[in-house]
Amino acid sequence: MKFQIQRDNLLNSLQQIIGAVEKRQTMPALSNVLIKTTSNSLSLTATDLEIEFVTFLDMVIDQPGEITVPARKLLDICKSLPAESMIDITIKDDKAMIQSGRSRFSLVTLPASDYPSLDEISTTSEFEVSQNTLKDIIDKTSFAMAQQDVRYYLNGLMLEVSSNILRAVATDGHRLAYCEKQTEFELADIKQVILPRKGVIELARLLGNSDEMVKIFLSNNHLRVQLNNIRFTSKLIDGRFPDYNRVIPDDGKCIMTADRDGFKQALIRASILSNEKYRGIRLILESNLIRLEAHNPDQEEADVDLEVDYKGDSLEIGFNVNYMIDALNATNSSAVQLTLRDSNSSCLLTYPDQPDCKYVIMPMRL
Repeated sequence: MKFQIQRDNLLNSLQQIIGAVEKRQTMPALSNVLIKTTSNSLSLTATDLEIEFVTFLDMVIDQPGEITVPARKLLDICKSLPAESMIDITIKDDKAMIQSGRSRFSLVTLPASDYPSLDEISTTSEFEVSQNTLKDIIDKTSFAMAQQDVRYYLNGLMLEVSSNILRAVATDGHRLAYCEKQTEFELADIKQVILPRKGVIELARLLGNSDEMVKIFLSNNHLRVQLNNIRFTSKLIDGRFPDYNRVIPDDGKCIMTADRDGFKQALIRASILSNEKYRGIRLILESNLIRLEAHNPDQEEADVDLEVDYKGDSLEIGFNVNYMIDALNATNSSAVQLTLRDSNSSCLLTYPDQPDCKYVIMPMRL
């Protein structure tokens, strides 16, 4: 195999797929990137057997072939070379010879036949959605995913697709984030899948804020996204996601409205002296006032008052301050609304200008 490629094109392709390459691998081939060439195209593949990236480039190839080379070393070589320089890559025996200007590198290769791939997917549903819609719905919910929970179905993001609506829901059992977007595709029935945590993170990194459409293919075990010259595939978590409709409260009578940024800054100030492990703060609601109280094992205390719009009965409740701040960081809305039923019930956090997003936070005993 032999070809010449501009450094920037190779670097961009490698940066797009490197997230699938684990630093510590039990299979040596998974530390490599698979390079496949035909007479007029080049593809790069990286996988950890849970997610897979394949990127495609149209170009003239001198001698087609396929091989695998160490992914991170090839990336570091490309980073070290001057912008817009040309790179010559030649496979000779079991070595990849890389030359650019007066720099020469020799990398050990593994045969392409040793490289594993994800199972072929059998598409059951497919639709198109804009990049910014998909990215926005992920960004506004994915922070609430669980990390290494024994309830494995919580360690990911639930995507629900129905006619003209795309929903995303994440929960770790202590909080829940929900967001839905109106779309223009039509499906015969509702499809629900759980995308694992790493797949969510890498997909969000891949997406931009453009109106350009991406194709999404769903199968029983995989989700595939086709975007320009890159294809992303992720295994799905096999499990039943909790019924989010039962978690979202709809009977709260105590409604507080506040400036989002002012409320967030007040929470940050109070959190400074909260317990570093449990991060609990007490919210005390009175007429047009919220008081935030925190204390820690060192007998230190914080007391922060904030004027809000509230006309209900006095109420006192405890929350994990980090969960509240995460929900406030999910948007740049100017106002936030908290809806509560009593001191022992969960809090519903919403934004008047974004009715399609809802955040639920369970109370803490303080």
